[in-house]
Amino acid sequence: MLRAFQEKGVIDSVSRLRSELDAADAVVIGAGAGLSASAGFAYTGGRFEKYFGDFAKKYGFKDMYSGGFYPYDTLEEYWAFWSRYIYINRYMDAPKPVYQDLYELVKDKDYFVLTTNVDHCFQKAGFDRRRLFYTQGDYGLIQCSRPCHQDTYDNEDMVRKMAESQGYVIDGDGVLTLPEGVVPKMSVPAELVPHCPKCGAPMSMNLRADGTFVEDEGWHRASERYTEFLRRHQDLKILFLEAGVGYNTPTIVKYSFWRMTYQNPKATYVCINYGDAAAPKEIAERSICIDGDIGAVLEKLK
Repeated sequence: MLRAFQEKGVIDSVSRLRSELDAADAVVIGAGAGLSASAGFAYTGGRFEKYFGDFAKKYGFKDMYSGGFYPYDTLEEYWAFWSRYIYINRYMDAPKPVYQDLYELVKDKDYFVLTTNVDHCFQKAGFDRRRLFYTQGDYGLIQCSRPCHQDTYDNEDMVRKMAESQGYVIDGDGVLTLPEGVVPKMSVPAELVPHCPKCGAPMSMNLRADGTFVEDEGWHRASERYTEFLRRHQDLKILFLEAGVGYNTPTIVKYSFWRMTYQNPKATYVCINYGDAAAPKEIAERSICIDGDIGAVLEKLK
């Protein structure tokens, strides 16, 4: 009985979301890690074991995030881990079409995307790159670790070579595979380790983990486009659609969406989050909170 009641509540909320979406002058999508998790980019479990079972056995960590912060003894081992990590989370497609479904939902609307995700799934799904602001970086970019300058560099060719040097093969569909019987190496050749072209320091990922994060020219242009989009639509009927955002960095998406919804009486706030869908009482009447899997909600919207 309770389950049927909960399902009816979700259906009613989805129906209301559909109406609000149709009526909106603009849509601002705020996306967090839960969206990519719904699309199948799991950082634990079978996917982790498949690509990092050797690292897990040697060092004892149980997920990709932990492995990314491990203090490896050598740069060759550091980049062995990170090249696998980058390739499967940036250059391989997500297992489920959640991002494509979201794009189909908003492609004919005036939209913009603000995201803390760094896996580039939005652009691969068809979203206009000029309507995307990746605030926390991009798995596809590296930077000087110091940093001595504010430029970033594409890493796809480098990452491919590193992964292949460990015994992996990239098939015709771009999937990273390990041939049967091959034991992967846990280091890359020293000549593949990237160093800054200006100061010679080791390169690092362009990810906001500390004060060394580089906000390059592309980052600033995206920030300006987002600010201008909000300015142009500030008095219109905006749908702030938050998907899979947690509380690791709530000020970027969640709190800013709450504030902008409060300030604009025409705005509607939507929160789709598995196990944690809520809104402040100040905007509760103009909020739609759906506790459920984002992919399943998008299926209902279709």
